[in-house]
Amino acid sequence: MKFKRFINMHTLLLLAFLLMVGGIVYRFFHWGIRVDLNNIITENRQDEPDTFDLFLPLMDKDGSDLSTGKKAETIVCFGNSPFADDRDSKDNLANMIAEQTGATVYNCSITGSFLAAGNYTIEPWVYPLDSYNFYWLTQVAVKGEAYTRCGDAERILGDATPPEAREVYDTLWNLDFKDVDAIVIMYDASDYLDGHAMYDDNNSTNIECFTGNLEAGIELLQNTYPWVRIIVMSPTYAYAVDERGKYVSSDLYTYGWDILSTYVIKEAESCFNRSVSFVDNFYGTINEDHADKYLVDNLHLNKAGRKLVAQRCVQALTYYDDAEE
Repeated sequence: MKFKRFINMHTLLLLAFLLMVGGIVYRFFHWGIRVDLNNIITENRQDEPDTFDLFLPLMDKDGSDLSTGKKAETIVCFGNSPFADDRDSKDNLANMIAEQTGATVYNCSITGSFLAAGNYTIEPWVYPLDSYNFYWLTQVAVKGEAYTRCGDAERILGDATPPEAREVYDTLWNLDFKDVDAIVIMYDASDYLDGHAMYDDNNSTNIECFTGNLEAGIELLQNTYPWVRIIVMSPTYAYAVDERGKYVSSDLYTYGWDILSTYVIKEAESCFNRSVSFVDNFYGTINEDHADKYLVDNLHLNKAGRKLVAQRCVQALTYYDDAEE
């Protein structure tokens, strides 16, 4: 009788509660396999890099794919230092691309040039370097009047004239673009470092802006040479330089407009809007984690850096080569 009185309803409820708590504690420490979330994030980043890559085929006005199975045998490169540095060396970016693809590559880059123009109209006596930015070079490529401005810029700049300027103008003016299969465009972070305007929401082809100049040139090329596939390569990572001359993160420092990664994101958006391919070098090729291995300073690529960029360019150029027709 005493035992029965001890085992009453309250005692049973207490025992049940203790068993339930013990079960929860046991399952917490023994259920499944414990994992390190940092390892998961790292592994996923290595296996599936998060980039803005956009490899698009060339389509005609009827929506037919013109890229499938067609190799790029003739390529024209526009840009600044990535293509212009060590121009005559086998380690030059354009020459690396030529070697890897077997294509004829015309290097029409200009040392020290930018995407954004200083003025909306070409006035060499005010902004002589505008004669060598992307949009005005595309005007030369389509045989526009900008060719006549080269002489004006040379006279004004004198010894400061980019050494390859006349050669590039002559190449673009004389080249028959009926034979060109692809155009590759790559400008580094110079526009960011000089604080140039990035975009204009009211005018997507404002050539005084980083993306506007790009879109204006692409529009001109697409309208004149619709059979040419266009590939834009973003800047690689570059360091900002603070007031003390110290290298700092370009994601934490601005020069009056915005951080470098935003320039890249807006450039990707422009390529999407213009239906051209985009190679994200900022996140997908040379990023902040290892940029010091591939830059000779805060901006310019070394040989190893150019090799990586060349591989990514060839990836985009040949993306549709082996596709079934």
